Parts: sequence; C-alpha cells; structure tokens
Amino acid sequence: MYGLIFDCDGILADTEAAVCKATIDMFRDMYNTEFEEEDFTPYIGTGPIRYTEGPAAEKGITIDLDAAIVQREKNFVAIIESGEDISFPGTHDLIEDALESGNWKLSIATSSSRSKSRSSMTAARIPFERFHGYLTGDDVEAKKPAPDIYLRAAEAIGIAPEMCIGIEDSINGVKSVKAAGMTCVAVTNSFHAFELVEADLVVQSLEDVSLRQLEGMLTR
Repeated sequence: MYGLIFDCDGILADTEAAVCKATIDMFRDMYNTEFEEEDFTPYIGTGPIRYTEGPAAEKGITIDLDAAIVQREKNFVAIIESGEDISFPGTHDLIEDALESGNWKLSIATSSSRSKSRSSMTAARIPFERFHGYLTGDDVEAKKPAPDIYLRAAEAIGIAPEMCIGIEDSINGVKSVKAAGMTCVAVTNSFHAFELVEADLVVQSLEDVSLRQLEGMLTR
C-alpha cells in the first residue's frame, strides 16, 4: 500500500492568482497600501499567516492579522465562486486512478485553513470526501517548510513516510515533503523547474504522471 498526498492551492486547485488578488485587495482596502504579485512569491505555500504578515513586515506596516486574514478569505471566496472549474489538467484522472486501484491511500496536506481549502476544492470539483486523510494549516503549528503537516498526513492514512509521495507546486512545499522523508513530485504551476530541483521529479503537468511511474519511484 502506498500514500499519495496532495497540496491544495497550486496542485488540486488553480488558486494562487486568486489568493494573491484577494490579499492585494485586502491591503488596498484596509491599509491603503499597494502590493505587487512578486511581493507574495516567497511566501507561497507557507500558510495564511506568513503569506499575510511577511509582506506587511517588509513594508513596515502594522496590521490586525486576524482581521486581515478574515477579509482576504472573504475576498478569495468571492473571486472563486464564479462557478468555473479551477482544477488543473490531469488532476482528476490521477485521483480517480489512485482511488480505483486499491493500492493507494490519498490525503490532502495544505497550509490553508479548512474552510478556505474546502472552497477551493469545491470550485475545482475535487472529491475530497473520498480521500482517506485531510490535513490543513489548522491542524499543525509549524507550517511548511516544516515537515509536520506531511508527517501528520502519513500518520492519518497509516502509511510510512518513505512509502508516500507528496505532490507540490512551491519551494516551501517541496522542502516540507523532503524533510518528512517522502518522495516528492513537483509541478511547475507556480515556480520554474530550476527552482524546484530538490524534488525527485519535476513535471509541467499531472497529465505527465502515471500511477505506474509513481509506484516505480517508491520501489526502485
């Protein structure tokens, strides 16, 4: 039995642009301060607290963190509730193949909150209720790149970390997977391939990944 553990934003759901816009809009409305997309790039995958307070600190802005996160989540939900499917190509096929194989247990390991990640996966038509585990930033204190969330995800599905594959799109996410002692597949949805070199396999799309290939990575 193997474990397949997915990040959410940037892997299961194409949400990074929406997250960034929701945060930029929040800073503009609440603090009359303009940010650019690149201000948030170093914080992708680290969870809402670091994603929000990091750029604020760099600009020397004192913010009400709790209120800021609440507002950015409201902005985010409003953006993605357009009804458009925001999943990435190949994601549904890989999930269905794994669920039907009987050889894999699936989990989610996202730094996002449970409420935000549910909104993201609903918009992406991801059948998260069929997964065997579901870990979010609400469940761990140390966020990515710490390994905690991946270790908890492996524990939740009852699979040893060395028999799990973590699928990520961010530098911090890749570091988290590797620190947990897992094999990592990185998808270039958010970063360039040369920035994800710590992963065991880097692909442009999950369309380029098969279960047979993943099993081979764990048994070679």
